[in-house]
Amino acid sequence: MAKMTSHQVLSFDVYGTLIDWESGIVTALSQGHQELNLSKADILHTFQNLEKEFQSRYPDLPYSQLLSKLHPALASQLNLSPPSESTSQQFGDSVGSWPAFPDTLEALKRLYKHFKLVVLSNTDRASFSATNDTQLPGVEFDAVLTAQDIGSYKPDKRNFEYLLDFVNRTWGISGDEVLQTAQSQFHDHYPAKEVGIRSAWIVRPGAIMGEQGKKGEEIWDWRFDT
Repeated sequence: MAKMTSHQVLSFDVYGTLIDWESGIVTALSQGHQELNLSKADILHTFQNLEKEFQSRYPDLPYSQLLSKLHPALASQLNLSPPSESTSQQFGDSVGSWPAFPDTLEALKRLYKHFKLVVLSNTDRASFSATNDTQLPGVEFDAVLTAQDIGSYKPDKRNFEYLLDFVNRTWGISGDEVLQTAQSQFHDHYPAKEVGIRSAWIVRPGAIMGEQGKKGEEIWDWRFDT
């Protein structure tokens, strides 16, 4: 089996891995719906199903706009009051305020000394830029590849094929030297495995979204508990 040190590129999922998107989504929703009184699990399971549906229907739509578009449906399914257009816009624009996990900054600054750090995210350029500025200050990534750049959302294999083509064209790095680093099995580990990219599972205790693997099935190559 390859060693971690045999890789030159760490490709990071951001939201769910580096950023606590579950808390961010719940907070953003509650800010627009003061009557919200549901469990985090109920909110996020509903959100996850809608996000998957909307990303499949609108693969070219930037993520902030997609969030705004799905917001009325989310409110309806959770039996909340119909949101105004401005409230839905605020929900879509909330991505940059979603907080980083406490261990994120230190880990990225340490890893930057040894690997090229690449973002492979389902967000859009503007939303990620806001996250980088406000939640990940001082962190430099060697490349940022978003769904907006690629034209599809993970778990579409095209996103991972785009990653492989990019690192090969840009740095002459092969797929064997790329490690997908992520929390979500659904968005990252399964499709990465399908295209032959090794992966490291960043375990976020209590995570609700993305945990769709079969019990006992290890689809990652390394596991890191946090």
